[in-house]
Amino acid sequence: MSLFNRQEEDGIARGERALVVLPALDGDASLRSADARLDEAAGLAEAIGLDVVARRAFRVRQIRPATLFGKGQAEEIGELAEGAKAGLVVVDAALTPVQQKSLEDVTKCKVIDRTGLILEIFGERAATAEGRLQVELAHLDYQAGRLVRSWTHLERQRGGFGFLGGPGETQIEADRRMIRDRMARIRRELDQVTRTRGLHRGRRQKAPWPVIALVGYTNAGKSTLFNRLTRASVMAENLLFATLDPTMREVKIPGFDKAILSDTVGFVSALPTELIAAFRATLEEVQSADLILHVRDLSHPDSDAQAADVAAVLTSLGLDEPGSPPRLEVWNKIDRLEAADRAAVEAEAARRDDVIAISALEGWGLDALRETVGTRLQAGAEVRQLTIAAEEGGKLAWLHARGQVLRQQVDGANIDLAVRLSPENWARYEAL
Repeated sequence: MSLFNRQEEDGIARGERALVVLPALDGDASLRSADARLDEAAGLAEAIGLDVVARRAFRVRQIRPATLFGKGQAEEIGELAEGAKAGLVVVDAALTPVQQKSLEDVTKCKVIDRTGLILEIFGERAATAEGRLQVELAHLDYQAGRLVRSWTHLERQRGGFGFLGGPGETQIEADRRMIRDRMARIRRELDQVTRTRGLHRGRRQKAPWPVIALVGYTNAGKSTLFNRLTRASVMAENLLFATLDPTMREVKIPGFDKAILSDTVGFVSALPTELIAAFRATLEEVQSADLILHVRDLSHPDSDAQAADVAAVLTSLGLDEPGSPPRLEVWNKIDRLEAADRAAVEAEAARRDDVIAISALEGWGLDALRETVGTRLQAGAEVRQLTIAAEEGGKLAWLHARGQVLRQQVDGANIDLAVRLSPENWARYEAL
């Protein structure tokens, strides 16, 4: 059940006026400033249609088990919400059910934490059956511990037979049992999805088409780059989590007649553990890729911190282990930089072999990106010196489609070529 669906009964809906608060914990090693974290939290709230009317960071020296914030701070949050006529308080942290309920009692407002907010965004954006199942599983996991808060009829009891529960089963026990049963059914369905995905991946791996996975922080420009490279029309807006369900399209890469580009869900700092677990089947597409493109928003003031968050998620997926797909950083949105900064970024990228600087929006650097991707995908390729008859146009076209032609020279009735070919394509050429 959606948090908003449940809470609309109490007056919370899209367009609700919201106060965003951040607990700035002493000793927090975050690379982000409090202002940057507040901006991101406000962006998450706005992505779900909330009207953020005020925001505030509170220094928290010691976490209070009951309210997270100190008593005086919790009361101040209530006063701020009242002054801003906000009916909802968004706390940019994970709250325990007790903390959430206690803050509601003190502030006289509905309270939603970061996990609930991200789950709500995912619930709204999921477009495929698999995506909806994954979100529902994460949502049920999140809500299971919050039934005490969700229900006001806990004193009720009901009798029943068999699966309806025994005599005297309380409402909360019945609800918990229903949630557990539903979670078990969803897990079985997702296991089937995982097996199906595995079969599809197996078929793709037998085909001569490499898979390139786009990863990156949410709103880094992955979908814009995806659309540019594939001429697709995936939703690409200036919104956090504009893309949720993975999308795959054919893309032209030098040296290959076809490659597959996969656009994946964006990452975010403090991504709820419920979501990482639920979306593991989807993220397996990244694990099986031949090359990972890590798209970064170089214009964002917290670009380095965002990159660290993405790296942490990839590490949690086991993508730092031997045999993991190679990575290439794509420094995006350089069109937003001042001329001097853009020149410095482009110079730094030119010095490195693991970075390409681009603007997906303007189309800058995309040819260089394609060339670099082609080179990376053909890391094991060798340059072959070939001579074919001039009338063998089919063979010539085949070599241009599947290899990287470095030299082509007409010599009478023959054509001399130097072509870089992968071992697989060399074997196919020999079999022609």
